[in-house]
Amino acid sequence: MKKIAILGSTGSIGTQALDLCRRHPDRYRVTALTARGSREKLFEQVREFRPEMAGLTEGITAAEIPEDLKFCRFMSGKEALHTAAAEVDADQVLVSIVGIAGLRSVLDALQAGRQVLLANKEALVTGGHLVIDLAAKMGKPLLPVDSEHSAIFQCLQAAGGNRAEKILLTASGGPFRTWEKERIEKATPAEALKHPNWNMGAKITIDSASMFNKGLEIMEARWLFDMPEDKIEVVVHPESIVHSAVVFKDGAVLAQLGVPDMRVPIGYAMAYPERLETGVEAPDLFAMGKLTFEKPDEGKFPALRLARESLRAGGAACTVFNGANEEAVAAFLRGEIAFGEIARKVESALEKLGGLPADNLEDILEADRQARLVVRCQ
Repeated sequence: MKKIAILGSTGSIGTQALDLCRRHPDRYRVTALTARGSREKLFEQVREFRPEMAGLTEGITAAEIPEDLKFCRFMSGKEALHTAAAEVDADQVLVSIVGIAGLRSVLDALQAGRQVLLANKEALVTGGHLVIDLAAKMGKPLLPVDSEHSAIFQCLQAAGGNRAEKILLTASGGPFRTWEKERIEKATPAEALKHPNWNMGAKITIDSASMFNKGLEIMEARWLFDMPEDKIEVVVHPESIVHSAVVFKDGAVLAQLGVPDMRVPIGYAMAYPERLETGVEAPDLFAMGKLTFEKPDEGKFPALRLARESLRAGGAACTVFNGANEEAVAAFLRGEIAFGEIARKVESALEKLGGLPADNLEDILEADRQARLVVRCQ
Protein backbone atom coordinates (compact mmCIF):
# COMPACT_ATOMS: atom_id res chain seq x y z
CA MET A 1 0.00 0.00 0.00
CA LYS A 2 1.26 3.47 -0.95
CA LYS A 3 0.78 6.50 1.26
CA ILE A 4 -0.10 9.63 -0.70
CA ALA A 5 -0.24 13.33 0.17
CA ILE A 6 -2.32 15.50 -2.17
CA LEU A 7 -1.61 19.22 -2.42
CA GLY A 8 -4.60 20.86 -4.06
CA SER A 9 -7.08 18.15 -3.14
CA THR A 10 -10.26 20.14 -3.87
CA GLY A 11 -9.26 21.09 -7.42
CA SER A 12 -9.89 19.12 -10.60
CA ILE A 13 -6.71 16.99 -10.41
CA GLY A 14 -6.97 16.45 -6.66
CA THR A 15 -10.58 15.28 -6.73
CA GLN A 16 -9.87 12.86 -9.58
CA ALA A 17 -6.84 11.49 -7.73
CA LEU A 18 -9.07 10.89 -4.72
CA ASP A 19 -11.53 9.09 -6.97
CA LEU A 20 -8.74 6.68 -7.87
CA CYS A 21 -7.88 6.25 -4.17
CA ARG A 22 -11.57 5.51 -3.58
CA ARG A 23 -11.51 2.87 -6.32
CA HIS A 24 -8.38 1.22 -4.90
CA PRO A 25 -8.56 1.41 -1.09
CA ASP A 26 -6.27 -1.62 -0.88
CA ARG A 27 -3.50 0.22 -2.71
CA TYR A 28 -3.60 3.82 -1.43
CA ARG A 29 -3.89 5.50 1.92
CA VAL A 30 -4.31 9.28 1.97
CA THR A 31 -2.13 10.83 4.67
CA ALA A 32 -2.38 14.56 3.90
CA LEU A 33 -4.74 16.90 2.05
CA THR A 34 -4.40 20.62 1.38
CA ALA A 35 -6.62 23.18 -0.33
CA ARG A 36 -6.54 26.93 -0.81
CA GLY A 37 -9.93 28.07 0.46
CA SER A 38 -12.58 25.41 -0.28
CA ARG A 39 -13.02 24.49 3.36
CA GLU A 40 -16.37 22.66 3.17
CA LYS A 41 -15.12 20.49 0.33
CA LEU A 42 -11.92 19.80 2.23
CA PHE A 43 -13.92 18.91 5.36
CA GLU A 44 -15.88 16.32 3.37
CA GLN A 45 -12.66 14.83 2.00
CA VAL A 46 -11.19 14.61 5.50
CA ARG A 47 -14.33 12.84 6.73
CA GLU A 48 -14.07 10.26 3.97
CA PHE A 49 -10.31 9.63 3.74
CA ARG A 50 -9.28 10.41 7.35
CA PRO A 51 -5.78 11.79 6.68
CA GLU A 52 -3.32 12.51 9.46
CA MET A 53 -3.07 16.17 8.43
CA ALA A 54 -5.06 18.71 6.40
CA GLY A 55 -4.43 22.33 5.59
CA LEU A 56 -5.98 25.48 4.15
CA THR A 57 -3.46 27.91 2.72
CA GLU A 58 -5.93 30.80 3.07
CA GLY A 59 -6.06 30.05 6.79
CA ILE A 60 -8.29 28.37 9.35
CA THR A 61 -8.71 28.74 13.12
CA ALA A 62 -9.24 25.98 15.66
CA ALA A 63 -12.76 27.26 16.29
CA GLU A 64 -13.66 26.72 12.63
CA ILE A 65 -12.81 23.02 12.62
CA PRO A 66 -15.92 20.82 12.98
CA GLU A 67 -16.00 18.69 16.11
CA ASP A 68 -16.05 15.41 14.19
CA LEU A 69 -12.77 16.34 12.42
CA LYS A 70 -10.70 16.98 15.52
CA PHE A 71 -8.90 13.66 14.92
CA CYS A 72 -7.03 15.37 12.06
CA ARG A 73 -4.26 17.95 12.51
CA PHE A 74 -5.29 21.11 10.66
CA MET A 75 -2.74 23.71 9.58
CA SER A 76 -2.86 27.15 7.93
CA GLY A 77 -0.89 29.09 5.36
CA LYS A 78 2.30 28.10 3.57
CA GLU A 79 3.37 25.93 6.49
CA ALA A 80 0.51 23.57 5.61
CA LEU A 81 2.06 22.94 2.19
CA HIS A 82 5.50 22.30 3.68
CA THR A 83 4.15 19.89 6.27
CA ALA A 84 2.09 17.94 3.73
CA ALA A 85 4.98 17.77 1.24
CA ALA A 86 7.84 16.95 3.58
CA GLU A 87 6.80 16.00 7.11
CA VAL A 88 3.69 13.81 6.97
CA ASP A 89 4.47 10.15 6.29
CA ALA A 90 4.01 9.66 2.53
CA ASP A 91 5.54 7.71 -0.33
CA GLN A 92 4.07 9.99 -2.98
CA VAL A 93 3.25 13.70 -3.08
CA LEU A 94 0.83 14.84 -5.77
CA VAL A 95 1.54 18.54 -6.34
CA SER A 96 -1.59 19.87 -8.03
CA ILE A 97 -1.66 23.39 -6.62
CA VAL A 98 -1.63 26.27 -9.11
CA GLY A 99 1.18 28.78 -9.44
CA ILE A 100 4.74 29.32 -8.29
CA ALA A 101 3.86 27.99 -4.81
CA GLY A 102 4.29 24.60 -6.43
CA LEU A 103 8.04 25.16 -6.83
CA ARG A 104 8.78 25.24 -3.11
CA SER A 105 6.43 22.29 -2.50
CA VAL A 106 8.18 20.18 -5.14
CA LEU A 107 11.61 21.03 -3.71
CA ASP A 108 10.37 20.24 -0.17
CA ALA A 109 8.98 16.86 -1.25
CA LEU A 110 12.14 15.88 -3.15
CA GLN A 111 14.40 16.94 -0.28
CA ALA A 112 12.34 14.68 2.00
CA GLY A 113 12.83 11.73 -0.37
CA ARG A 114 9.24 11.61 -1.63
CA GLN A 115 8.17 10.57 -5.13
CA VAL A 116 6.70 13.67 -6.77
CA LEU A 117 3.67 13.31 -9.03
CA LEU A 118 3.83 16.60 -10.89
CA ALA A 119 0.64 18.40 -11.90
CA ASN A 120 2.08 21.87 -11.42
CA LYS A 121 3.68 23.40 -14.52
CA GLU A 122 5.18 26.37 -12.72
CA ALA A 123 7.69 24.32 -10.71
CA LEU A 124 9.63 23.45 -13.86
CA VAL A 125 8.80 26.68 -15.70
CA THR A 126 10.32 28.86 -12.98
CA GLY A 127 12.89 26.57 -11.37
CA GLY A 128 13.47 23.70 -13.77
CA HIS A 129 17.22 23.55 -13.20
CA LEU A 130 16.80 23.47 -9.42
CA VAL A 131 14.12 20.78 -9.53
CA ILE A 132 15.81 18.49 -12.04
CA ASP A 133 19.18 18.71 -10.27
CA LEU A 134 17.60 17.87 -6.91
CA ALA A 135 15.51 15.03 -8.38
CA ALA A 136 18.68 13.51 -9.85
CA LYS A 137 20.58 13.95 -6.59
CA MET A 138 17.78 12.25 -4.62
CA GLY A 139 17.27 9.50 -7.20
CA LYS A 140 13.57 10.46 -7.50
CA PRO A 141 12.71 11.31 -11.12
CA LEU A 142 9.51 13.28 -11.53
CA LEU A 143 6.38 11.49 -12.72
CA PRO A 144 4.37 13.87 -14.94
CA VAL A 145 0.60 14.18 -14.56
CA ASP A 146 -0.22 16.73 -17.29
CA SER A 147 -1.92 14.76 -20.06
CA GLU A 148 0.60 15.83 -22.70
CA HIS A 149 3.71 15.15 -20.64
CA SER A 150 2.30 11.88 -19.37
CA ALA A 151 1.72 10.89 -23.00
CA ILE A 152 5.33 11.71 -23.91
CA PHE A 153 6.57 9.84 -20.85
CA GLN A 154 4.48 6.79 -21.76
CA CYS A 155 5.80 6.82 -25.34
CA LEU A 156 9.37 7.01 -24.06
CA GLN A 157 8.78 3.88 -21.94
CA ALA A 158 8.38 2.01 -25.23
CA ALA A 159 11.50 3.57 -26.77
CA GLY A 160 13.88 0.83 -25.62
CA GLY A 161 16.48 3.43 -24.62
CA ASN A 162 16.42 5.15 -28.02
CA ARG A 163 16.56 8.93 -27.69
CA ALA A 164 13.70 10.93 -29.14
CA GLU A 165 14.52 13.21 -32.07
CA LYS A 166 11.51 15.47 -31.57
CA ILE A 167 8.46 15.89 -29.36
CA LEU A 168 5.04 16.61 -30.84
CA LEU A 169 3.10 18.47 -28.13
CA THR A 170 -0.60 18.48 -28.92
CA ALA A 171 -2.98 21.34 -28.13
CA SER A 172 -6.76 21.43 -28.34
CA GLY A 173 -6.67 24.96 -29.69
CA GLY A 174 -9.11 26.06 -27.00
CA PRO A 175 -12.37 27.90 -27.62
CA PHE A 176 -10.81 30.49 -29.98
CA ARG A 177 -9.10 28.15 -32.45
CA THR A 178 -11.29 29.24 -35.37
CA TRP A 179 -11.80 32.87 -34.31
CA GLU A 180 -10.23 35.84 -36.12
CA LYS A 181 -7.52 37.73 -34.26
CA GLU A 182 -9.66 40.86 -33.85
CA ARG A 183 -12.46 38.87 -32.23
CA ILE A 184 -10.02 37.06 -29.89
CA GLU A 185 -8.66 40.42 -28.73
CA LYS A 186 -12.10 41.37 -27.39
CA ALA A 187 -13.16 37.99 -25.94
CA THR A 188 -14.95 38.06 -22.60
CA PRO A 189 -14.09 35.92 -19.55
CA ALA A 190 -17.31 33.92 -20.10
CA GLU A 191 -16.24 33.11 -23.66
CA ALA A 192 -12.67 32.24 -22.66
CA LEU A 193 -13.88 29.88 -19.92
CA LYS A 194 -15.81 27.66 -22.37
CA HIS A 195 -13.21 25.00 -23.10
CA PRO A 196 -14.46 22.56 -25.75
CA ASN A 197 -12.96 19.35 -24.28
CA TRP A 198 -11.60 19.65 -20.75
CA ASN A 199 -13.08 20.58 -17.37
CA MET A 200 -10.39 22.60 -15.56
CA GLY A 201 -9.96 25.49 -13.16
CA ALA A 202 -10.38 29.10 -14.30
CA LYS A 203 -6.67 29.99 -14.60
CA ILE A 204 -5.68 27.01 -16.73
CA THR A 205 -8.83 27.36 -18.85
CA ILE A 206 -7.92 30.97 -19.67
CA ASP A 207 -4.36 29.83 -20.40
CA SER A 208 -5.75 27.25 -22.81
CA ALA A 209 -7.77 29.92 -24.61
CA SER A 210 -4.66 32.12 -24.99
CA MET A 211 -2.32 29.12 -25.55
CA PHE A 212 -0.16 30.35 -22.68
CA ASN A 213 -0.65 26.87 -21.24
CA LYS A 214 1.10 25.42 -24.28
CA GLY A 215 3.95 27.90 -23.84
CA LEU A 216 4.29 26.70 -20.24
CA GLU A 217 4.18 23.09 -21.45
CA ILE A 218 7.00 23.72 -23.93
CA MET A 219 9.08 24.93 -20.98
CA GLU A 220 8.03 21.95 -18.87
CA ALA A 221 8.88 19.47 -21.63
CA ARG A 222 12.30 21.06 -22.09
CA TRP A 223 13.21 20.11 -18.50
CA LEU A 224 11.33 16.84 -18.11
CA PHE A 225 12.74 15.29 -21.27
CA ASP A 226 16.01 17.21 -21.72
CA MET A 227 14.82 18.43 -25.12
CA PRO A 228 15.78 21.79 -26.69
CA GLU A 229 12.83 24.05 -27.48
CA ASP A 230 13.43 23.90 -31.24
CA LYS A 231 12.78 20.14 -31.07
CA ILE A 232 9.41 20.59 -29.34
CA GLU A 233 6.70 21.18 -31.93
CA VAL A 234 3.17 22.25 -31.03
CA VAL A 235 0.42 20.53 -33.01
CA VAL A 236 -3.18 21.73 -32.74
CA HIS A 237 -5.43 18.69 -32.42
CA PRO A 238 -9.00 19.77 -31.56
CA GLU A 239 -10.34 16.27 -30.82
CA SER A 240 -7.90 15.83 -27.87
CA ILE A 241 -7.53 12.10 -28.54
CA VAL A 242 -3.81 12.05 -29.34
CA HIS A 243 -2.32 13.50 -26.17
CA SER A 244 1.20 13.91 -27.60
CA ALA A 245 3.74 11.96 -29.64
CA VAL A 246 7.47 11.28 -29.95
CA VAL A 247 9.47 11.17 -33.21
CA PHE A 248 12.53 8.90 -33.53
CA LYS A 249 15.47 9.06 -35.94
CA ASP A 250 14.21 6.16 -38.07
CA GLY A 251 11.06 8.12 -38.89
CA ALA A 252 8.82 6.22 -36.47
CA VAL A 253 6.29 8.22 -34.42
CA LEU A 254 4.87 6.82 -31.19
CA ALA A 255 1.70 8.47 -29.89
CA GLN A 256 -0.51 7.97 -26.85
CA LEU A 257 -4.27 8.03 -27.42
CA GLY A 258 -7.11 8.30 -24.94
CA VAL A 259 -10.37 10.09 -24.29
CA PRO A 260 -9.95 13.49 -22.56
CA ASP A 261 -10.14 12.26 -18.96
CA MET A 262 -7.39 13.16 -16.50
CA ARG A 263 -7.84 10.00 -14.45
CA VAL A 264 -5.69 8.16 -17.02
CA PRO A 265 -2.49 10.24 -16.62
CA ILE A 266 -3.08 10.64 -12.87
CA GLY A 267 -3.48 6.89 -12.48
CA TYR A 268 -0.38 6.18 -14.57
CA ALA A 269 1.73 8.40 -12.30
CA MET A 270 0.22 6.95 -9.12
CA ALA A 271 0.79 3.32 -10.13
CA TYR A 272 3.91 3.62 -12.33
CA PRO A 273 5.23 1.32 -13.76
CA GLU A 274 1.90 -0.51 -13.40
CA ARG A 275 -1.48 0.58 -14.74
CA LEU A 276 -4.63 1.08 -12.67
CA GLU A 277 -8.24 0.44 -13.53
CA THR A 278 -9.48 4.04 -13.74
CA GLY A 279 -13.12 3.75 -14.80
CA VAL A 280 -12.23 5.39 -18.13
CA GLU A 281 -13.20 3.68 -21.37
CA ALA A 282 -10.67 3.42 -24.20
CA PRO A 283 -11.44 5.57 -27.27
CA ASP A 284 -13.63 3.92 -29.89
CA LEU A 285 -11.54 4.19 -33.06
CA PHE A 286 -14.53 3.34 -35.26
CA ALA A 287 -16.64 6.12 -33.79
CA MET A 288 -14.02 8.85 -34.19
CA GLY A 289 -14.52 9.46 -37.87
CA LYS A 290 -11.35 11.49 -38.30
CA LEU A 291 -8.57 13.17 -36.35
CA THR A 292 -7.42 16.69 -37.24
CA PHE A 293 -3.94 18.18 -36.96
CA GLU A 294 -3.10 21.83 -37.65
CA LYS A 295 -0.19 24.24 -37.27
CA PRO A 296 -0.77 26.83 -34.53
CA ASP A 297 -1.22 30.44 -35.63
CA GLU A 298 1.36 32.41 -33.65
CA GLY A 299 -0.11 35.66 -34.96
CA LYS A 300 -3.34 34.91 -33.10
CA PHE A 301 -1.57 33.22 -30.18
CA PRO A 302 1.68 35.14 -29.43
CA ALA A 303 2.22 33.19 -26.20
CA LEU A 304 4.00 30.47 -28.17
CA ARG A 305 6.57 32.93 -29.56
CA LEU A 306 7.05 34.54 -26.16
CA ALA A 307 7.61 31.16 -24.50
CA ARG A 308 10.34 30.18 -26.96
CA GLU A 309 12.00 33.57 -26.66
CA SER A 310 11.97 33.20 -22.86
CA LEU A 311 13.60 29.78 -23.00
CA ARG A 312 16.30 31.04 -25.33
CA ALA A 313 16.93 34.07 -23.10
CA GLY A 314 17.59 31.92 -20.03
CA GLY A 315 18.00 33.40 -16.57
CA ALA A 316 14.68 34.35 -15.00
CA ALA A 317 12.88 35.05 -18.28
CA CYS A 318 10.60 32.02 -17.90
CA THR A 319 9.78 33.09 -14.34
CA VAL A 320 8.86 36.55 -15.62
CA PHE A 321 6.75 34.98 -18.39
CA ASN A 322 4.85 32.93 -15.82
CA GLY A 323 4.42 35.59 -13.12
CA ALA A 324 3.35 38.28 -15.56
CA ASN A 325 0.84 35.91 -17.15
CA GLU A 326 -0.65 34.92 -13.78
CA GLU A 327 -1.12 38.56 -12.84
CA ALA A 328 -2.55 39.51 -16.24
CA VAL A 329 -4.99 36.56 -16.24
CA ALA A 330 -6.22 37.58 -12.77
CA ALA A 331 -6.80 41.13 -14.06
CA PHE A 332 -8.68 39.79 -17.09
CA LEU A 333 -10.92 37.60 -14.91
CA ARG A 334 -11.70 40.68 -12.79
CA GLY A 335 -12.75 42.51 -15.97
CA GLU A 336 -9.93 45.05 -15.72
CA ILE A 337 -8.19 44.33 -19.03
CA ALA A 338 -9.10 42.94 -22.45
CA PHE A 339 -8.16 39.39 -23.43
CA GLY A 340 -5.63 40.63 -25.98
CA GLU A 341 -3.87 42.64 -23.28
CA ILE A 342 -2.69 39.48 -21.50
CA ALA A 343 0.05 38.74 -24.04
CA ARG A 344 1.03 42.40 -24.42
CA LYS A 345 1.51 42.80 -20.67
CA VAL A 346 3.66 39.65 -20.56
CA GLU A 347 5.79 40.87 -23.47
CA SER A 348 6.26 44.24 -21.80
CA ALA A 349 7.35 42.57 -18.55
CA LEU A 350 9.84 40.42 -20.45
CA GLU A 351 11.32 43.50 -22.13
CA LYS A 352 11.83 45.13 -18.73
CA LEU A 353 12.90 42.15 -16.62
CA GLY A 354 13.96 39.31 -18.94
CA GLY A 355 17.62 39.65 -17.97
CA LEU A 356 17.15 38.93 -14.24
CA PRO A 357 19.14 36.01 -12.77
CA ALA A 358 17.66 32.71 -11.57
CA ASP A 359 20.60 31.14 -9.76
CA ASN A 360 18.64 30.10 -6.67
CA LEU A 361 15.15 30.06 -5.16
CA GLU A 362 15.50 33.59 -3.80
CA ASP A 363 16.36 34.94 -7.28
CA ILE A 364 13.36 33.17 -8.78
CA LEU A 365 10.92 34.45 -6.15
CA GLU A 366 12.25 37.99 -6.56
CA ALA A 367 11.85 37.82 -10.37
CA ASP A 368 8.30 36.59 -9.88
CA ARG A 369 7.56 39.46 -7.48
CA GLN A 370 8.94 42.05 -9.88
CA ALA A 371 7.04 40.59 -12.86
CA ARG A 372 3.75 40.84 -10.99
CA LEU A 373 4.54 44.38 -9.87
CA VAL A 374 5.30 45.48 -13.44
CA VAL A 375 1.95 44.12 -14.66
CA ARG A 376 0.02 45.79 -11.83
CA CYS A 377 1.68 49.13 -12.54
CA GLN A 378 1.23 49.11 -16.32
